Amino acid sequence: MESKRRIDLLGVDDQAKLVVIELKRDEDGGHMELQGLRYAAMVSPMTFDKAVDVYSEHLLKGGNGSAARKSLLDFLNWDEPDETRFGQSVRLILVAADFSKELTTSVIWLNAQGLDIKCVRMKPYRDGSKILVDVQQVIPLPEAADYQIQIREKELSEKQDQSDRYILRKRFWTQLLDYARTKTDLHANTAASQYEWVGAATGIGGIGLKYNVTKHSSYVELYIDRGASRDKENKEIFDNLQSESERIEADFGAPLRWERLDNKRASSVGVSIQGGYRDDETTWHKTHIALVDAMIRFELALRPHIARLAQKA
Repeated sequence: MESKRRIDLLGVDDQAKLVVIELKRDEDGGHMELQGLRYAAMVSPMTFDKAVDVYSEHLLKGGNGSAARKSLLDFLNWDEPDETRFGQSVRLILVAADFSKELTTSVIWLNAQGLDIKCVRMKPYRDGSKILVDVQQVIPLPEAADYQIQIREKELSEKQDQSDRYILRKRFWTQLLDYARTKTDLHANTAASQYEWVGAATGIGGIGLKYNVTKHSSYVELYIDRGASRDKENKEIFDNLQSESERIEADFGAPLRWERLDNKRASSVGVSIQGGYRDDETTWHKTHIALVDAMIRFELALRPHIARLAQKA
């Protein structure tokens, strides 16, 4: 560590995480959470070998610096150093006689963001010639610590899943649109999305052709939503199309799903396709072929009806 600042205590836990322990005599903890964060950032690049060097300097004060490497390996129950596991995260323990509301609020918020910070209150008491110290962990409360760790891990897992979901969907749509442009001009101006749908214009605002994808299924649809306060118009457009359902389905070549969605502003007409973005990526092209084929036939079947609606609009 190149900084001239001195960490009160630096340790390693049995999970090979670095542990920064910040001590304060203040009755409110001062701004120790900010100081602790600076120290945590400062030691975060520390490797196993660097930790051995620091530990050796400490042990040399007792005359046995050469035992540092073996002592650390024994503590971690390792035969050899594992840099892929060592120091991958830093824990922070704040120790003071008491903590202000501002500090505890900051720590609770930081923990909610995925950090690992504990506040430990240490209060000394005199009993005759003896000095007793009352030690209590106040954040997180011991009885809630395991639960909070589980919640934090769940939230981190969900964030990772969301990130993976966005990446997969963007790749799914990119490949679909690349293929679709070899078959139709419908998607000439359509960009790949990280979300669950991509669309194509029909020439009428609020009436769009869409591909939708979920984990293991997909569908092609005409989505009717002309905007706020136009619920009646949406339903009239749907009813108009549904009155021609036999003709439209005959031209499409298969039954369609007609959803008036009376409890919502919008309505839709569509068809489901097997296959989604969580399926094996080697099967995506088969799903893309089915989706694009369905979209081309769907648009052709709807074209004269959309043209009629455009004239009315």
